[in-house]
Amino acid sequence: MDIHVSPQIERLIRDSLDEDIGAGDLATMATISAKSRGTGLFRAKKDGVVAGLVLLDRIFYFIDHRVELRLRTKDGAQVTPGMVVAEAIGPVRALLLAERTALNFLQRLSGNATLTRKYVEAVKDFPCKVLDTRKTTPGLRTLEKYAVRMGGGMNHRIGLYDAALVKDNHIEATGSIAEAVKAVRRHAPFMAKVEVEASNLKQVQEDVIMLDNMTLAQMAEAVKLVNKRAWVEASGGITLETIRQVAATGVDFISSGALTHSAPVVDFNMKITMNADK
Repeated sequence: MDIHVSPQIERLIRDSLDEDIGAGDLATMATISAKSRGTGLFRAKKDGVVAGLVLLDRIFYFIDHRVELRLRTKDGAQVTPGMVVAEAIGPVRALLLAERTALNFLQRLSGNATLTRKYVEAVKDFPCKVLDTRKTTPGLRTLEKYAVRMGGGMNHRIGLYDAALVKDNHIEATGSIAEAVKAVRRHAPFMAKVEVEASNLKQVQEDVIMLDNMTLAQMAEAVKLVNKRAWVEASGGITLETIRQVAATGVDFISSGALTHSAPVVDFNMKITMNADK
């Protein structure tokens, strides 16, 4: 499913379960027999793109390894209200203990995937690609960027370590874009990608990839100046209402922090059917 549930993600799942359960579920332990078994159905309550199903098996496993998880669809699929996306079968206590953590991950990541799909669909008739940014929820970057991919977007750099983005403060410190890029090249690995953030056309004439908060007219002029000698990325304040106009300027990439920091959740629930005790 295009993601590896790494030790880091497993720790995140465990911490999330501990945060919710603490010393125990007061209501569940008082009302549900340890012998009770049931089936929990995860249903979408809104239209959207699902993401996070890949985590459900580990979430339930950490509560009770006897829970069997069956996926009815896969991450990246379009869902509609009432659609069952997964079922969990096993001890009812375990189903209830894991319910909220499972829904929290599923709803949040599906929100990222759904908003990304809207951005991607808005420019599907242009050759540009939609990218995310590092404006992610602390601790959830890997998962939120995974959700962006499930929505059809692409990932920008994962962190400060895997690509160099020369921004205004770096340029100010070194005196020019050229000097900043030279400094990065001296210190970065040979194959590391170097990207420069430009805020005006003069900087574009030096070296550019990212056009930061430029007007549409400036973006179109910058694309002409670059003349395909580098990829051109537009960034800064781009919304669903403006993304098509930005794409029409001829940029290669459009990045938006909204994909991860402002996506509304997609609502899901889990309803349990109790099995007859044997």
